[in-house]
Amino acid sequence: MRLRLSPAILTTLLLIIGMIVVLIVMGREVICACGTVKLWHGVVLSSENSQHISDWYTPSHIIHGFAFYGLLWLFARRLTIGWRLAIATLLECAWEVVENTNAIIDRYRETTISYDYYGDSVVNSTADVVAMLIGFWMAMKLPVWLVIALTVIFEGVTLYVIRDGLALNIIMLLYPLASIAEWQSGR
Repeated sequence: MRLRLSPAILTTLLLIIGMIVVLIVMGREVICACGTVKLWHGVVLSSENSQHISDWYTPSHIIHGFAFYGLLWLFARRLTIGWRLAIATLLECAWEVVENTNAIIDRYRETTISYDYYGDSVVNSTADVVAMLIGFWMAMKLPVWLVIALTVIFEGVTLYVIRDGLALNIIMLLYPLASIAEWQSGR
């Protein structure tokens, strides 16, 4: 019995491998400089944030999957689900590479609560892509109302626990507001 991968799934896998190679060539740490790989690291204001498999920002990557599925359903419905998944993977991998450039790392450190942010480890970036894939799959399988409810829950919990989330991250990267920065810092 031979396993045959569709061209779209093979493309998806090659995109992930390509992202890993690019991140390594960019000089990203493969694993946390601390020398361990944890399934979960929940301390946001630490040098280990975004260095392990999952953290408080993992839900935002699941939401990326929800959003990519929805947008591709709206605008690329004629494509097979495999090719829509490949496009979503391309977008997420591209973000992971861009997010780990010096320009974006410096921007995070200047405008968000991520003062000690030095970029993601390759393991974390890869896990973020897997989280997006999970979100894409969930959006494909779950009713729309539940995907919307999960988005609100994920954002609400991260806002409550760490004073951050996908929406605030986008705002603070594109148009930083002093009032949000002050609230995030707990002042």
